[in-house]
Amino acid sequence: MQTDIWVRYLRLCGHEVTYVCASDAHGTPIMLKARDAGIAPEALVENYRSKHQRDFTGFYVGFDNYYTTHSEENRGFVELIYSRLLQRDLIERRTIQQAYDAEAQMFLPDRFVRGECPVCGAADQYGDSCESCGATYSPSELKNPRSVVSGSAPVQKDSEHFFFRLGAFEQSLREWHAAGHVHEHVARKLQEWFDAGLKDWDISRDAPYFGFRIPGTDDKYFYVWVDAPVGYMASFSNLAASPAGRARGLSFDDYWSPDSSAELYHFIGKDILYFHTLFWPALLEGAGFRRPTAVHVHGFLTVNGQKMSKSRGTFIAAATYLEHLDPEYLRYYYAYKLGPGLDDIDLNLEDFVARVNADLVGKYVNLASRCAGFISQRFDGQLADTLDAPELQQRFIDAGSSIGAAYESREFGRAMRETMALADEANRYIDDCKPWVLAKDPDSLARVQTVCTQGLNLFRLLTVYLKPVLPRVAARAEAFLDSGPLNWATRRQPLLGTRIAAYEALLVRVDPDAISRMVKSSMDSPATKAAPPAVASAAGKPATGSPGEIELADFQKVDLRIATVIAAEAVEGADKLVRLTLDVGSEQRTVLSGIKSAYAPADLVGKQVILVANLKPRKMRFGISEGMVLAASGDAGLFLVGPDSAAAAGMRVS
Repeated sequence: MQTDIWVRYLRLCGHEVTYVCASDAHGTPIMLKARDAGIAPEALVENYRSKHQRDFTGFYVGFDNYYTTHSEENRGFVELIYSRLLQRDLIERRTIQQAYDAEAQMFLPDRFVRGECPVCGAADQYGDSCESCGATYSPSELKNPRSVVSGSAPVQKDSEHFFFRLGAFEQSLREWHAAGHVHEHVARKLQEWFDAGLKDWDISRDAPYFGFRIPGTDDKYFYVWVDAPVGYMASFSNLAASPAGRARGLSFDDYWSPDSSAELYHFIGKDILYFHTLFWPALLEGAGFRRPTAVHVHGFLTVNGQKMSKSRGTFIAAATYLEHLDPEYLRYYYAYKLGPGLDDIDLNLEDFVARVNADLVGKYVNLASRCAGFISQRFDGQLADTLDAPELQQRFIDAGSSIGAAYESREFGRAMRETMALADEANRYIDDCKPWVLAKDPDSLARVQTVCTQGLNLFRLLTVYLKPVLPRVAARAEAFLDSGPLNWATRRQPLLGTRIAAYEALLVRVDPDAISRMVKSSMDSPATKAAPPAVASAAGKPATGSPGEIELADFQKVDLRIATVIAAEAVEGADKLVRLTLDVGSEQRTVLSGIKSAYAPADLVGKQVILVANLKPRKMRFGISEGMVLAASGDAGLFLVGPDSAAAAGMRVS
């Protein structure tokens, strides 16, 4: 949304802007998730990409091209960059020791090794950095390391890897940062890495891996963060070659060659700062391409002051939001919160309701509804030929310079505050003029027309200033005013002597009940009043006998969900275990269950089962089990407990 708002503002000012993006597709996590789901990685990433595109469209994010990093264009550019780096002796081969999971028979990426931080001792930290103290290190330095894949302790194994000589670009990177291509807060953060010394960057990963194979090798692949930023180039190239791109005369070299005069901007989250502001500009320089004009970095999002949580209902999917609320509410609220730096923003749901209702409905939309009725009912929709307060009109026009500067510098919060200050002034003007009182005096009707014409012209200016944030509302306002598309230049010419359409509500107030329904539908909370199963079976022997009495309150903590088995396979090396991939409606889970004696894996696919969804994941010898399926046992054997055949995946059991 931040990028889309910025792009829309630039276009309102008459700039030619090309807006592209691509869905990241590669990496070990994708490979493993696809394997667990029993589908090809290509199918998984295309599923993600299509859902992302659906959600972007739902929130009016208008890419010229939304592509994927798993494309032939991307492969071509990655291989071209690699070949140029080889020619310049910027790639070095080294044999290194790397964490290896002997049970899973695979090398482990840094983040697939977890253990205790070697600096502060914090438990359960990633293999490359500590979330507690911020230290960075190698997986081999972790204390008590374990594999995320199998739960076993990794061993060290030799492997040849390919390294990019990042240190060769230290001086040019320092100069690039000092020249203002990143925000000052970003530059200060980068200085820490310069002070520590830039290390050569490992750009390779061992098979098995989902990505692009390195030319001349059989089992080495480009690390995902080599080809992910190349997605900018590939998406642009794909657009330029399309009919739409050819119609616009887009040329790849015009934007990406070293002597390009075009401005090139990246918008990213601060979690990928290192890759975009050190590795990426160095790769571009080394391969003979231009670097970005600037990299704009934003912070994280919290909800109600905390990290998003399913149990609290604040891990809200974009599609879930759209089922309950208008997307432009959120566009406005984010814009009101966003600045140009790295600060995190908080979606406080109570403040969200109050802010949207007060600003968009109580101030902005209210101004139009207060004036339109008089013009439609008293003057057949005809606006006056003159303004009642031309000096006020000019003050609103002049305010566009400051608001525009705020948009361009990504100070969206300031732009919203200044716009709403104008809305307050416009409503005070209507309050002072009191057209509802003037309308009672036949001699004052002409003033009623000029006052309401003035009010609608102020509303029109507010629409221009909010159009980057509220594109759909702006389009409806343009239709109501019958003024044609608004832009930053048209604001200077008032709308006089024309006829407006009948006013229809442009926005309605946020219903707090809709917020409650959205939170409830997002919540991963314990079910209530659930009938206890005879036996709960996980990965070992089915339990027998009475488990003992518990309080109802204890049992109500158990979250039972209906799940559909979408894949099942016997666990190699285990006598009783079956690995189940379950569709729980909002996500997929992997569960290891000791039911092999009663069920052939092939017979389980498509079966609906009851899942204990809030059971803490269990680290087992053969992997991690993310829950427990319910089974009953007796003289006749072992049986899975299932729901009514009409039940849907993800439903709670009560």
